[in-house]
Amino acid sequence: MAHLFALIAVLGTAVVYGTDVFCALVQRPALAHVDDRVLLAVMGNVHRYGDRRMPIPGVIGIAAAVVSAVLAAASGRWPQVIAAGVALGLLVVWLALYLLVSAPINRQLTAASDQDDAAVDARALQQKWDSIITLRAVLQGLAVTALCTALLI
Repeated sequence: MAHLFALIAVLGTAVVYGTDVFCALVQRPALAHVDDRVLLAVMGNVHRYGDRRMPIPGVIGIAAAVVSAVLAAASGRWPQVIAAGVALGLLVVWLALYLLVSAPINRQLTAASDQDDAAVDARALQQKWDSIITLRAVLQGLAVTALCTALLI
């Protein structure tokens, strides 16, 4: 059962990982070529939907990693516990970065796009958001790697 939950954790985490990698590799450079009004409209709406929908695979990934670690511990499979625990630690760090940096920016961009608020410096907000997207992608990638390790041992 610990392996099954590690697999579920991989699938949930991989959705967030893929999204963060896309943002780092494609979205960030693409947004550098649009004007501020377009940036605000696009990112306000991206975050409107992302913040509603992305918690589902994220929570599935984190919860399944916890269950995998607990079940592995209950069966005395300590290498699997360590791998799932490392993944969980990485996901918690990612979540802290998201909650402390990304989520407040997401809310600001979404609210400003609703009002077409020219007073908001969308470019500065996006640059701050972009400043941690590579780190977020790396943390998610390492978590997926640790979860895959839990599956293999």
